[in-house]
Amino acid sequence: MSAFNDSPIALYDTLLRDGSQMEGIAFSLQDKITVARRLDSLGMHYVEGGFPGSNEKDKAFFEQMKAQPLERAKLVAFGGTRKPGSDVESDFNVVALREAETPVVTFVGKAIASQVKTVLNTSREENLSMVRESVQYMSSIGREVHFDAEHFFDGYKQDPDYTLNVVSTAYRSGAQYLILCDTNGGAMTHEVIEAIRAVRETLPDAKLGIHTHNDCDLAVANSLAAVSEGVEQVQGCLNGYGERCGNANLSSIIPNLQLKMGMRVVEDHQLQEITTASRFVAELANLPMNGLSPYVGASAFAHKAGYHVAAVVKDPNHYQHIEPAAVGNDRRVLVSELSGKRNIQFKLEERGHDLPLTQEETTALLGQVKQMESRGFQYESADASFELLALRSRPDYQAPFVLDDFLVIERRRPGAIQTTNGGDESLMMAEATTKIRVGDDLFHTTAGGNGPVNALDGAARKGLEQAFPELAAVSLLDYKVRIIDTDAGTEAQVRALIESTDGHRIWTTVGASADVIEASWIALADAYEYYLLHREQWQQDDDQSAG
Repeated sequence: MSAFNDSPIALYDTLLRDGSQMEGIAFSLQDKITVARRLDSLGMHYVEGGFPGSNEKDKAFFEQMKAQPLERAKLVAFGGTRKPGSDVESDFNVVALREAETPVVTFVGKAIASQVKTVLNTSREENLSMVRESVQYMSSIGREVHFDAEHFFDGYKQDPDYTLNVVSTAYRSGAQYLILCDTNGGAMTHEVIEAIRAVRETLPDAKLGIHTHNDCDLAVANSLAAVSEGVEQVQGCLNGYGERCGNANLSSIIPNLQLKMGMRVVEDHQLQEITTASRFVAELANLPMNGLSPYVGASAFAHKAGYHVAAVVKDPNHYQHIEPAAVGNDRRVLVSELSGKRNIQFKLEERGHDLPLTQEETTALLGQVKQMESRGFQYESADASFELLALRSRPDYQAPFVLDDFLVIERRRPGAIQTTNGGDESLMMAEATTKIRVGDDLFHTTAGGNGPVNALDGAARKGLEQAFPELAAVSLLDYKVRIIDTDAGTEAQVRALIESTDGHRIWTTVGASADVIEASWIALADAYEYYLLHREQWQQDDDQSAG
């Protein structure tokens, strides 16, 4: 049997509708198609594609999905019940849902008495008719119908009899799932449990779903509590995307259901894909991935304190609640001033270095890390610089290049841009000269740039690429500068973090100094040196993968 039929809980992802309402997200039509297929492969039972009655993009999405339907998940079109006073067969939203031709339709209807009057401007009886006629009509043409009871938990607190009447009407009219929605995200967990039990007493045979928002940081907890009360469908979004504070985070709910509550909702290999899928969606949404996200974040299984690491090396279960590989994530050991000797040894092994460090050498390297961090360096987020620090502590290490000298000049050229008030605005010009030694060769090069760091990067590259043409493959992905001791004003120490890539791998380096240009150069030089040390092995790995 398929996992869909075996699963005790139906997973319903609303990323392409409710999730896309999050500030900062704007999926293109192709993005929506790509995300839908990724959610399908991840094991979602229902993928809500959008609101065809609200915009042309969603309408076009459903048209394109007709030709190439999802392999496993059921595609869902979302929309409102008929409008007050309209005919269900000609109502604009209902027609759009019908023409989307999806196997499943989710209607949203008011389940709170006060909003029937103030938002819909109609009577309670007419609202019940809107729910009844919409569900009956869509069921009569062969669609599986779900009913989102909007503001259900607020409505239950306000007027429980009417709210229960709304969901009862949807059930009697043919809705296969009744979704209880915490639309404002304000329900406490005990309130969710109480309301679900009331529905169970009223409709003991109905299939229930839960749709929570995270305004009180309880969306995941409330969803899991609902499951414990027998709810059979959980709605949410990967990464918890959604309006305001977001929807229930399926990146957390799925592993919690499977690994903590013993409910097999996806296949093991699909659970192992949840980290990459969550990061894939973040990348497509052009949003930074939250490193602190449970299960899928970069810091979810990161260990920093020395006594933690010492225990984890002996038995990872001491400071890990699951094996990271179960969700496709990795254990990480961070090196910082809080580290112990075990951190140093583990980190070197993790990065593939079998350095024969004695106990004294390990202690000395740990002392150097702590000394460097006292000067502003930070290695927990700059593994490449830590690796170089360890290698440089060896007496036989030879750096591929050495900086003999650099000079950076900035000039304020007046009159370059005319401002709106008729005056002149200056244009800053930067030029850098570097002297870099590679063996017996000295490369003396100059370059201009958009600011002093860009000019320095350009000059250094011009010289280094004469000796190492392969460095042309390296580009900078991100550059951050942070003032460390703000009380020192313009004399403050600064830390520069640089993220680099060769198109296949990403590494991060760090520099620190009271001079922002020097701090940047240290991080830049580490980025180049790290690549040059690994390029041959990486090329072999790439050739093997291609073969």
